[in-house]
Amino acid sequence: MLSLRARLTSSYILVSLICIILISVLANLFLERQFRQYIRDNLASQNKQLISLISRAYHPNSQWNQSDITEIGMNALTQGLIIKLQGTDGSVIWDATQHNNGLCQEMMLHMAENMLSRYPNWKGGYVENSYPVVKNFKEVGTIKIGYYGPFYFKDTDLAFINTLNEILMGVTVLAIFIALFSGSFIAKRLSAPIAKVIHTAQEIATGNLAARSGEKTNIKEINQLTQAINNLGNSLLQQEGLRKRLTADVAHELRTPLATLQSHLEAMIDGIWKFDQQRLKVCHQEILRINRMVAELEKLTRYEQENLTLNYTRFRSKDLFDGIAVTFEPELHQKGVELRISGTDPWITGDRDKLNQVFINLIANSLKFTPKGGCITIDVIDKPDTVAIGVKDTGSGIAPDDLPYIFERFYRADKSRNRLTGGSGIGLAITKAIIEAHRGTIAVKSEVGVGSEFIITLPKGLG
Repeated sequence: MLSLRARLTSSYILVSLICIILISVLANLFLERQFRQYIRDNLASQNKQLISLISRAYHPNSQWNQSDITEIGMNALTQGLIIKLQGTDGSVIWDATQHNNGLCQEMMLHMAENMLSRYPNWKGGYVENSYPVVKNFKEVGTIKIGYYGPFYFKDTDLAFINTLNEILMGVTVLAIFIALFSGSFIAKRLSAPIAKVIHTAQEIATGNLAARSGEKTNIKEINQLTQAINNLGNSLLQQEGLRKRLTADVAHELRTPLATLQSHLEAMIDGIWKFDQQRLKVCHQEILRINRMVAELEKLTRYEQENLTLNYTRFRSKDLFDGIAVTFEPELHQKGVELRISGTDPWITGDRDKLNQVFINLIANSLKFTPKGGCITIDVIDKPDTVAIGVKDTGSGIAPDDLPYIFERFYRADKSRNRLTGGSGIGLAITKAIIEAHRGTIAVKSEVGVGSEFIITLPKGLG
């Protein structure tokens, strides 16, 4: 199995090679086509120049300057052109093949060799074109220009195109080496931080929850991956702490009633205490306490399940909170705490019984920590898509260190676990589970010595 670095390097190099080869092939084809067109255009231009030069060698007295024609013909021969000049009556004035047939044959053979060296399957031959020679708007003869066709490369042309191809090949090879180097470098830059993140993830998987990756790069996705792994480690470390605390809390919650039961039963078995109704009542209360705790745990587990069944109904918020106010009226009066209900009276869609339990839990908590003369306020705000409900008190507040954990099972800010101020520690966990089952949210704001506010947001249109 290839490593990430090897895969990145090979992928980068493969893509680079494909691009380089594709560009090289396309560039070569384009240059080849343009060069062929240049050769054809240059050949046509040479023909025009020859016709112009030949016409200048004709004099008004119907005489041709043989020396000028010979010079023009020999120069043309060096350019790969074989000319034959005829008069208007068809007589031959000058013919390169008659002047130097051996040189003409040698030149044609050389041109063929040039073309075959470039194009092994090239099929060419002798081509001859006729053009009229005009002097003072009068046709004075005919020139036939022969060459190796359909076009040909001279030595300079062949040297140019070969040199150009060599340069292209050199650039291609250089580009391949650059691609190899840059591919390896880029793959290292990409794989090295990922490898460190993988190492951190492996450390966390083996139980080292304190392992973190401090890798910083210019790549957004790698930084996000690093942050995600570090957040995972923080979350697992936090959950590990909560798990240990949960175990200790459950043990503590069970230890007290079990110890009470054990001491009472042992005392009665040993004859220290008599079996009477009062002793059995104490044992019965402790058993009920354990049962309540187990029942609440079962209830929380049921609420946290994704397939929790909710019996949706539509009701007014005022009806819900007026009923809760009646329920708490004796306790509020006894403790001297005021309950206020303010805001609007929107329709709420949800499971009324379970939402009733939510607000009973919140008000019971607020009442527990609000001193005499304090106030608990339920504020209802009707929004376009949601209903926001705030439960605010003027109690002792929650310490900042405790705020992130108050919805955890068995977590209580009161570390003394006084039975007068703390229940089982499951109420807020159940509250959160019910709100999330309604696809809502619950948040808390608190200040020590000032009070706390729980803010619940329920979406409209449920059911």
